[in-house]
Amino acid sequence: MKITALETLRTEEFSNVLWVRVHTDEGTIGLGETFYGAGAVEAHIHDTLAGRLLGKDPLRIEAHSRELVNLPMAQSSTGAEYRAASAIDLALWDIFGKVCGQPVHQMLGGLCHDKVPVYNTCAGYGYVRSNKIKPVDTWNFGAEKDGPYEDLQGFMTDAGAVADSLLEQGITGMKIWPFDPPAIANDGRFISAEDMRRAIEPFEKIRKRVGDKMQIMVEFHCLWNLPTIKRIARELEAFDPTWYEDPIRMNSVSALKELAASTSVPICASETLGSRFPYKDMLEAGAIGVVMTDLVWTGGLTEGRKIAALADTYHRPYAPHDCTGPVAYVAAVHSSLSQPNTMIQESVRAFYTGWYKELVTELPVIENGHVLPMQGPGLGTELLPAVFERSDLTIRKSELS
Repeated sequence: MKITALETLRTEEFSNVLWVRVHTDEGTIGLGETFYGAGAVEAHIHDTLAGRLLGKDPLRIEAHSRELVNLPMAQSSTGAEYRAASAIDLALWDIFGKVCGQPVHQMLGGLCHDKVPVYNTCAGYGYVRSNKIKPVDTWNFGAEKDGPYEDLQGFMTDAGAVADSLLEQGITGMKIWPFDPPAIANDGRFISAEDMRRAIEPFEKIRKRVGDKMQIMVEFHCLWNLPTIKRIARELEAFDPTWYEDPIRMNSVSALKELAASTSVPICASETLGSRFPYKDMLEAGAIGVVMTDLVWTGGLTEGRKIAALADTYHRPYAPHDCTGPVAYVAAVHSSLSQPNTMIQESVRAFYTGWYKELVTELPVIENGHVLPMQGPGLGTELLPAVFERSDLTIRKSELS
């Protein structure tokens, strides 16, 4: 089997999402995806990586994983080079599963869990559905509501009601980020007493409404400096959060270690880390308590399973990220179900009941707060025919000559 073409697809509406289709001479096509900077990633795939892949055996996934980031500018990053390699890696695993007639979770070693609990990231229908990438800019408040789960506006106004709604669906975890607006306002340098009170209100409403029935994950988007986040962390401990995610820029092991030592709440790290190497440094230092990966930024399923195994070596739980696109979500679920130390899987009900359904044929089933295994061969999903008919679609293809 040989790779005969690399095809990329992107749209104006979902301008940060890039899909990759890897074609083979036997007719099997693998689907991958990444998120952010779609144009830059697309250029790197065609201008650099196509020459390394065309004509090669798609089943040599481990070798390709190394070669695709064998570049001086692609060392342990989540830049365009790593995102390109991540998307291709997903497509290669999709091919592997299709050739063998098995789901990707089986190719990764088989199910470790029949189901995995999910938490709901409280985004809304318009969240990240644009080319904006700054945290508050992506909220898209005021956009037309497409359904009942406008959970971002919900947690900012009545977090207790959102918690109630989730519990009715059997979902016992929710992630919120009410500290982003004050951080954006002053570049995370300090927080006023008034801003602190306002940001704490959602936690008070959740605990008042549902008590300890709801896990609360706190997302900070790397926006705060160390002294301020230590102060925030102390205030929030009274509400028993499950973790503090990306509290500072994740580029200083010593700063993260200092923060971890100052709080009883585990530090979750991090969708912003590329490859297993920074995780190793942070785990060795005791700086993180929960290991999160975004598979379409950190090297795909190949690197993701190494990071999960590394976390297990240090007796830390694994919790894959999802807040980007439908193929990334599907891949994360395959990863979650196949790793023994998976704690919980991120999901966004406004996405998997909303715009994800506009793009792919199949999505994971969630029942009573748990995600179930995908059933089809490979990743188990494809782009819908309607995607190929969109007027805002751009396709680029590099083929074996």
